[in-house]
Amino acid sequence: MIDPAEEWRGEVADTAEQRPVTNRVTQFEGRIWSVVSDDVDFGGTTARRDLLIHPGAVAVIALDEEDRVLLIRQYRHPVAQMLFEPPAGLMDSPQESGWATAQRELAEEAGYTADEWHVLLDVYLSPGGMSEAIRVFLARGLEEMPEGRLHTGEAEEAHLPRAWVDLDEARDLVLAGRIGSPSAVAGILAAWVAREKGWDTLRAPDSPWEARERLVAADRVRTPVPHGQPAPLGNQD
Repeated sequence: MIDPAEEWRGEVADTAEQRPVTNRVTQFEGRIWSVVSDDVDFGGTTARRDLLIHPGAVAVIALDEEDRVLLIRQYRHPVAQMLFEPPAGLMDSPQESGWATAQRELAEEAGYTADEWHVLLDVYLSPGGMSEAIRVFLARGLEEMPEGRLHTGEAEEAHLPRAWVDLDEARDLVLAGRIGSPSAVAGILAAWVAREKGWDTLRAPDSPWEARERLVAADRVRTPVPHGQPAPLGNQD
C-alpha cells in the first residue's frame, strides 16, 4: 500500500525551503567557486552534505534568420572533450543581471549583437551537488560585430570555432547523444519547443530570475575573483 505521506498534493513548482545548517566547514575556496561541507538538520537526523557554491551562469541560443543555432567548439578539461556549446559565461557578481551577462558573452565568444532577446528557460545544472543556476536566453536579430569577437578569454577560450546548425538538426544531434553540454541540450530543446508553440512560451529578458534569487537569499552564490587577483587559499576551518 502506498503511504499517503508519500503523495504530493500541492502545487508542482520549486520552492525555497532551506533546512537548518548546524555547522559549515570550508574545504576549498578558489577563484571561481568554493566547496563546503554542511551538517544539515533533517528534523532530528543530521547528515553531512558537500556542496560546490557557484557564481551562476547564462547561455545564449542565438538563432539567425534561417533558424540556424550558433554553437561554438570549446575544450572542457573536466570531461577531457571538445564540446559544442552555445555562447555562455559566469555571472561576474550577484548584482549583475543575467541579460547583461548574456549580451557580454555573445559579443566576447561569438562576435555578435542581437536586437531581440527573450528568456527561454532557467535550470539548475546539478542540484544534488552544486548551486549553479543557469538562465538560457534566446537571441535573434543578430548582427555581426565589424571587429569580430572581443577575444577577452585565454587558454580554452582563446580559440572558439563557430558552427551554424539548423535547429531541427541540432535537436536531432541532442537526441542522438552527439551534443551533451547541458546548456546546449536544454537550450536547443527549449528553443525547438518554443518555436513549435509559436514562441508563446518566451519571457521578457528582464523577467525575475526566481531560482537565482532563492540562491542568493540562501547564501549559495559565489562572487568570482577577477582575473589578475590571487585566489583565496583553501582552508579546513
